[in-house]
Amino acid sequence: MAVNLRGRNFLTLKDFTPDEIHYLLNLAHDLKRKKRLGIKGKSLEGKNIVLLFEKTSTRTRCAFEVGAMDEGAGVTFLSNSQFGKKESVEDTAIVLGRMFDGIEFRGFKQETVEDLAKYSGVPVWNGLTDLYHPTQVLADVMTIQEYVHKPLNQAKLVYVGDARNNMGNSLMIGSAKLGMDFTAVAPKALWPSEDLVNEMRELGQNTGCHIEITDDLDGVKGADAIYTDVWVSMGEEDKFEERIALMKDYQVNMDLLKRTGNPDVIFLHCLPSFHDRNTSIGEDIYQKFGLEAMEVTDEVFRSKHSRVFDEAENRLHTIKAVMVATIGN
Repeated sequence: MAVNLRGRNFLTLKDFTPDEIHYLLNLAHDLKRKKRLGIKGKSLEGKNIVLLFEKTSTRTRCAFEVGAMDEGAGVTFLSNSQFGKKESVEDTAIVLGRMFDGIEFRGFKQETVEDLAKYSGVPVWNGLTDLYHPTQVLADVMTIQEYVHKPLNQAKLVYVGDARNNMGNSLMIGSAKLGMDFTAVAPKALWPSEDLVNEMRELGQNTGCHIEITDDLDGVKGADAIYTDVWVSMGEEDKFEERIALMKDYQVNMDLLKRTGNPDVIFLHCLPSFHDRNTSIGEDIYQKFGLEAMEVTDEVFRSKHSRVFDEAENRLHTIKAVMVATIGN
C-alpha cells in the first residue's frame, strides 16, 4: 500500500505505523543523496513555515530552516510574539494557520503542540517537548541504518541515563515501532513510566522488539548502539547536584563500551553534550564537583565509535523528509 502523509501532524512516533516511519527514513536517505549531489529540490516551493521556540536550539532550528530553504520554502522564526503571553495557544494557532502551511514547535508541554495541531488547521511538527522528541529519533535511526550493518529488527539499542526524559521515551517508542531491541539502563528513580513501557512491550510483540528496563550496567551487553543524553534537561538546571549523585555510575566511558562485547558498537548523543570543560556550564560543574565530563567522557565522544556529528547532520535530512511528506507539492 502506498504511503501518503500529506496533511498529517508529526507530534509523536506513536501516531505512525512502521511502514510510515520507514517511508520517512527512505525519503530522508534519498534527500540526503540528492543534497550531496547538489540537486536542488522544489517540493516546498510556494510554501511558508513558521518556527515557534520556547526552548533554545541549534540543530532543530537550523535543520528546519535549511531543510525548508533547500526545497524552496519561506521560513519565519517567530520571536517576541504574543504567544502564551497576551494571546492564547488557540488564538495563536488559528492566526498562524491562516498565514502558514506548516508550524514547528519546540518547548515544554506536549499539550501545547497538540493544541497547535488542534486549532491551526495545518500540519504541526514537534521539535521537542518534555515528553517526546520524534524528529531526533528519526535522525538517530537513520544513523543506525548507516553505521550498524544489520537490519533494524536485528539490532540492539541501549539508552544509558535519564530514561524517563523525552529521549528515553521516544527511543523506546521508535524501537518498538521498528522492531529493534531496546534496553534502558538507568537508576530506578529515572525509569520511564510503567504505562509507557507496558504499551511499548505490547506493541513489540507484533514487531519483534524486546524491551528491558534495568539498573544493571550489564544491560549494555550485545549493544549495537549506545545512546546517552544530558543528565539535566532544560528547565531542570537546579538539579545538577542531585542528578550527578544519581548518575555518576552511568557515565558512558570506554569501560562501558567494552562491556558491550561489541568492538563495532557506535555511540550516539542528541547533543549538546557535556563531554569536556569547554563550555561555561562544563567548567562550572568542574569547579563545583570536580567532574571533567558528565554523561560521556571526551575519550568516547571523540573516538572511532562516535557518530554524533553524522547523527546531527541527519537531523537536516529527516526533518526535511517530514516537511516534504506532510506539506510538499
